[in-house]
Amino acid sequence: MIECFSSRLYLVVSEDACMGRDLVLVTEMAVKGGVDLVQIREKHKDFAAFQSVTLRLKEMLDHYGVPLIVNDNLAVARSCCVSGIHVGNSDMLPADIKKLWHNDVLLGYSIEYEEQLFNSQIQHTDYLGVSPVFNTLTKNDTVTAWGLDGISKIRSLTDKPLVAIGNIHAENTYDVIRAGADCLAVVSAICGAENPEQAAAEIRNQIEKAI
Repeated sequence: MIECFSSRLYLVVSEDACMGRDLVLVTEMAVKGGVDLVQIREKHKDFAAFQSVTLRLKEMLDHYGVPLIVNDNLAVARSCCVSGIHVGNSDMLPADIKKLWHNDVLLGYSIEYEEQLFNSQIQHTDYLGVSPVFNTLTKNDTVTAWGLDGISKIRSLTDKPLVAIGNIHAENTYDVIRAGADCLAVVSAICGAENPEQAAAEIRNQIEKAI
């Protein structure tokens, strides 16, 4: 595991996921509960709208010392001077991102099938998103759910940090970490919770028990 990635609880946030509540306030509550890395994912906003909400979010997160990464939008990521970017199988290639952005940013790459582990893009990444671990309504364009056995298999094939995502919640957190994930990425179980701070704290508590 490389030293530059040490996060344990990773929030993936969007305005839709917050269900009408202010994205920045929901994220702040989650950070108070133990989230130590945030990704903003806004697939349907234009540049100006995405940039605006990202800057608001970054201002709050900077106060807590929590890094922010942007999902699949290099222009927004660069313009907001965030800590990194996360891309998927059908997004911009990690190698191309490294050519256009400085090398000390955090670069995450979603692994949706085993063969991706052996392509040349892996060497340019800082962590791998195992996506999805369990089936989820928030992301329906994936190949298959990995399950706990899938995490263990990926863990045996790479020493890259693994971030597990896909229907992660407090009840399955312990098992996912024990299967080989280094960090858990959560959407609905925190963003959609009545109390995001409490929801994050419960998941973080299970992570700490498992490591």
